[in-house]
Amino acid sequence: MDRRRAAVNVAVRDGDDDTAAVGGGATVVTEDDDPAVVIAVGDDAIRSAVTDPPDAPLLPVTAEGGRHLVARDSLDSAVAAVAAGDRRVDTHPILGLGLGHSDDDARALRDVTLVTDAPASISEYAVAVGDEHLESVRADGIVVATPLGSDGYAAAAGGAILEPGAGAAVVPIAPFSTTAARRVVDPTTPLTVSVEREGTVAVVVDGVRHRTVDRGADLRIERVDTLDVVTPTRTENF
Repeated sequence: MDRRRAAVNVAVRDGDDDTAAVGGGATVVTEDDDPAVVIAVGDDAIRSAVTDPPDAPLLPVTAEGGRHLVARDSLDSAVAAVAAGDRRVDTHPILGLGLGHSDDDARALRDVTLVTDAPASISEYAVAVGDEHLESVRADGIVVATPLGSDGYAAAAGGAILEPGAGAAVVPIAPFSTTAARRVVDPTTPLTVSVEREGTVAVVVDGVRHRTVDRGADLRIERVDTLDVVTPTRTENF
């Protein structure tokens, strides 16, 4: 049997108004119909998995794709690979973050970024894991990324692209010192990023501005949940 012609039931979450056409041998069903995979097309659809996690593994799709993301123009070949069994399912962390009040709580599947709100300005951040102070760094910001988001803003700032289970990347953005560390930490231990310099700092969660903070703010970040993500293993350009 030609494995490329195997069929698979998928559900689709689309961040656009129209549901994306899905080929590759897929039958599109609702999430109530026990799909093998839930395809999330676009950033909004991927973000929805944080507040409304699917029962089936998520196949995240963006225009450009990435290490753990499928490119939109490679979706059909990715679905064909999944249908043929050429896939793996990895567990990715969901990060919870808060500033000490329930109204400040949020969750991130890809990354959390603190960045100075005013153009051409710099702030100072202290980084601690548990009770251990790791460093203070003067920089435009700090990004904390899961493996799923590690090839985005964190990689652009010089961080490593992480494999599932590797931890969370902590990367300063445009640090004042060339010796500023780029770290990988265990997200099961609370990470605290503190703002130590006057000036407004924006908190951005999975690409969406969450709120602003100022000097003295302590942002606590840790793994609060997980999400299964499916990755095709024998397709090209995804």
